[in-house]
Amino acid sequence: MTAPSPPSSTSSTFKPVLDRIAAGIASTPGRGRPADYIPALASVDPRRFGMAVAELDGTVYGVGEWRQPFSAQSITKAFTLALVLSREGEELWEHVGREPSGNPFNSLVQLEYENGIPRNPFINAGALVVTDRLQSLTGDTVGTLREFLRAESGNPDLTFDESVAASESAHGDRNAALAHFMASYGNISNPVPVLLDQYFRQCSIEASCADLALAAGFLARHGVRADGSNLLTRSQAKQVNAVMLTCGTYDAAGDFAYRVGLPGKSGVGGGIIAVVPGRCTLCVWSPGLDERGNSVAGVAALDRFTTLTGLSVF
Repeated sequence: MTAPSPPSSTSSTFKPVLDRIAAGIASTPGRGRPADYIPALASVDPRRFGMAVAELDGTVYGVGEWRQPFSAQSITKAFTLALVLSREGEELWEHVGREPSGNPFNSLVQLEYENGIPRNPFINAGALVVTDRLQSLTGDTVGTLREFLRAESGNPDLTFDESVAASESAHGDRNAALAHFMASYGNISNPVPVLLDQYFRQCSIEASCADLALAAGFLARHGVRADGSNLLTRSQAKQVNAVMLTCGTYDAAGDFAYRVGLPGKSGVGGGIIAVVPGRCTLCVWSPGLDERGNSVAGVAALDRFTTLTGLSVF
């Protein structure tokens, strides 16, 4: 007897698939806890849930609170990586590695062993290096990122939450230590206070599932932006997707690849973006996090999506 085929992955089925996912994980939102080390995020209801799928032409399907803005946090690191890579290419990799860390995202220990060169661009040390590079290249990391996200999402009101940025700054001693430590090795170019201000504001950007699914579309279009221009070469888009697959979900990247089978980037605000190269991009949001900092309901929803549609890089 042959196994039943999964539902067709044509665009007309995305909304029914999303509805099935939402119904199937109705008991999942609320498991896990919001990030309590950032006070401005600790009060968000962990039972909230939204999910969106954006096709290559910008058509978006959603379920739940898919238009509700939330704190993007580390999801922004995928975009800053692409923006730097588009400007300086391979030179970036002289300052940050491309390997999974296997350690907590804010670890100092590994950084000391590796002489101030972070293991990858998505742990906090690596993201600080990328933000520093973008600041040197543009003079305004946050402004550059915000305008890029506005253009790709089509949302001119997308901006950052100053209260979240202030909250992160007030509790950002570990990130300050990482930045000063790397500066001592010559791997940070800008004054550390300037870098930290840009980094905390970058992470405080508020966007919805629809916004972020659309904004990530260039990764599914092999580097092509929404207006048809090229942000990345096809090879560079492959590189960003590869680093997302191996490093994008903190030290749970192996389990995420096993369950979901897509390049993804999570954030402690409860969001996760995922990419089906050549097909579509997704964003899911639910604030309850597991012990590794990934959304419990978000991972479950993406797992169900790839199972129901058969869309995976494997």
